[in-house]
Amino acid sequence: MWAGVGLALVAAFAVAALQTSDRVSCSPGFAVVRARCCPGGACTGMARDPDGEFVAPCPLPLVRTAGGCDAPDTRVRVPEATVVVGPSDWEAEGRVPPRTIHVHAFSIDAFEATAGHVGHAEVDRARAASGLTRAEASAYCASRGGRLPTDEEWTSAAAGAAARRYPWGDTGAVCRRAAWGLASGPCASVGDGPDTVGSHTDGDTPTKIHDMAGNVAEWVAPEPAAAAGAPVATGVARGGSWKSALATELRTWARLELDPEARDPRVGVRCAYDAPP
Repeated sequence: MWAGVGLALVAAFAVAALQTSDRVSCSPGFAVVRARCCPGGACTGMARDPDGEFVAPCPLPLVRTAGGCDAPDTRVRVPEATVVVGPSDWEAEGRVPPRTIHVHAFSIDAFEATAGHVGHAEVDRARAASGLTRAEASAYCASRGGRLPTDEEWTSAAAGAAARRYPWGDTGAVCRRAAWGLASGPCASVGDGPDTVGSHTDGDTPTKIHDMAGNVAEWVAPEPAAAAGAPVATGVARGGSWKSALATELRTWARLELDPEARDPRVGVRCAYDAPP
């Protein structure tokens, strides 16, 4: 009996150790505050001296703006590619058949749209914007000279020619690589929204596209039939979110289907741009 109790205690301590080691983890320069990675030590705005100057520098990859730290306006070129996307092993249990896509060259924002860029915040500008309908997300991209990426473009940017399982590679969906599992675990249990963009650089793609997994799921353009006016009730967002409790939701082939008019706190936007001729 005592041997059984001892084994149970060892197992409990092992689980506790795993949970403790797998908490919110941020890139250098960011401070952990509850379920957030905060630039300048706080997510409620950077500290200023009596002359109104910011006290702390913005941690990379963020830049200083008049309102505080925010994401730079950086785009990444995605080359033309043919990619076989989707699981080819046991993990999908036949539910997600692989498919081949071909995508022409385009550019995509290196960062998700922030509250500062969208105009939804006076402070905490670098937090990913969320709660946008698909039409609002599309209008935001149009105001920047861009558009919503197609589903296949988004997949190509996230998976690359190597068809990566996660944006960073094939293994290791851990808390330091993405803002996920912040509401009910495994990375936190007090999260109430998305995190600061660019604060998990260990999860960048090899081409330095940030937060393609977790933080906010990102609207993609409607399918051609929907764009032509055919009634389609379901929209699609990609990439998992801060609320995703399962690593499978972060994989490059995972999709979140929802009403295009939904103001879902899990969903934001990243814009795409036609490649120059």
